[in-house]
Amino acid sequence: MKPLQVQFLFDFGSPNAYLCHKVLPGMESRTGIRFEYLPILLGGLFKLSNNRSPAEAFADIPNKRAYDKLEVQRFIARHQIDQFQFNPHFPVNTLKIMRLAVAAQALGCGPQVIEAMYSAMWEQARNMDDPNEITAVLNNAGLDGASLLAKAQEPEIKACLAANTQSAFERGAFGSPSFFVGKELFFGKDRLREVEEEIIKQREVL
Repeated sequence: MKPLQVQFLFDFGSPNAYLCHKVLPGMESRTGIRFEYLPILLGGLFKLSNNRSPAEAFADIPNKRAYDKLEVQRFIARHQIDQFQFNPHFPVNTLKIMRLAVAAQALGCGPQVIEAMYSAMWEQARNMDDPNEITAVLNNAGLDGASLLAKAQEPEIKACLAANTQSAFERGAFGSPSFFVGKELFFGKDRLREVEEEIIKQREVL
């Protein structure tokens, strides 16, 4: 019997994806299902799907922007995420660190790199488009920053990130955070309850 596949499509540049990342361990504990972290390039997915970032799409709708900030604060309070701070370098070009995520997974250190990058982006407010900053963050996490960045430049790694992004679009995704529970797509941090319910539902029929 094929095990249930649950994927988290993420880009380090999305603050909402960071917030989901902080909540997923609890969902894994409750459901007994591990999330597969699938790196995508959010800018590339926007282009493929003719989508825009919320900051751009709602730039002329101040009430919508204010409400989105309110929802972020509610989410943070509900889940007691006390380390979050908005990154002053936002929006950050995440191409380097998303390739890095793919490289880290290929080398077997994906979780450590993902945690280090998310912390640097949304807890330490560092400029994660700067190779020197990226290297320092990796080294501080006990990893070989130079080797990881070199791996991230290999053609196979670049092709894998592009393929992940193309596949996400072809399966219906248009942004991050997105989730696939089997073939069922869910978008946004406000759909986490539905994600968990779908996991339980599909797990029961396997």
